[in-house]
Amino acid sequence: MKKRFLHISVLFLVILLTVPFSVTAQDKEAFKKEHFIKGADTLNYRILFPKDFSEEKKYPVVLFLHGAGERGNDNESQLIHGSGLFLENRENYPAIVIFPQAPKDDYWAKVKVNRDTIPFQFNFENEKPATKSLQLVMDLMEYMLRKNFVDTSRIYVGGLSMGGMGTFEIIYKKPELFAAAFSICGGANPEIATAYPKGFNIWIFHGEKDDVVLPKYSKIMAREINHHGGNAKLSLYPNDNHNSWDSALAEPYLLPWLFDNSK
Repeated sequence: MKKRFLHISVLFLVILLTVPFSVTAQDKEAFKKEHFIKGADTLNYRILFPKDFSEEKKYPVVLFLHGAGERGNDNESQLIHGSGLFLENRENYPAIVIFPQAPKDDYWAKVKVNRDTIPFQFNFENEKPATKSLQLVMDLMEYMLRKNFVDTSRIYVGGLSMGGMGTFEIIYKKPELFAAAFSICGGANPEIATAYPKGFNIWIFHGEKDDVVLPKYSKIMAREINHHGGNAKLSLYPNDNHNSWDSALAEPYLLPWLFDNSK
């Protein structure tokens, strides 16, 4: 009897471990492969439309910026983190979700990164012109805004690590575009907080044990945003290192909070 119970337990565990991954890989095909071209430059991106999408309706738009590890040109790696959250909630929160991909040699944020030491050293230059990748993302968003089925009062942005940095910067460069945002284990030049809209809602996440991007960057940004009239909510995970996106994306109130915001 014990052997039979053990066999069933192992089989059940194998099912638990294998089914979600196979389902996720299949479901990710719901994110349609697209390319945004401007002049000689091309931005790869994936886009998820709501089920039963209709051009006669209006939908919110979520822009998700990936981390440095997901850069490339396969138009797929950017879906590693975050895509499952929107797939699982596709019916509860019908929205257009965009996952652009930056190439290996570019960055979402204007920042010089010294990787010779741990933690990395960051020299944020957010006030300078945007990187090519972020500029293409902003151009893509302007293109999307012209679509009749887009609810321009409910445009959101979020990202992790490099994408968290890009989130802080794109709000600075497009302060009137977004209704709310979230940034995970990111950072920025705190001076850009002066340009954030008054009362702007942003949820900032960071792991207290992060030894790649120090939590001080998120703490400073939250403080400065609030000091200048914004509304920054800061969640710190005492046992998380740099992968605090696992905890942040598992927050049960993240999507309800995000989609509740409008301009």
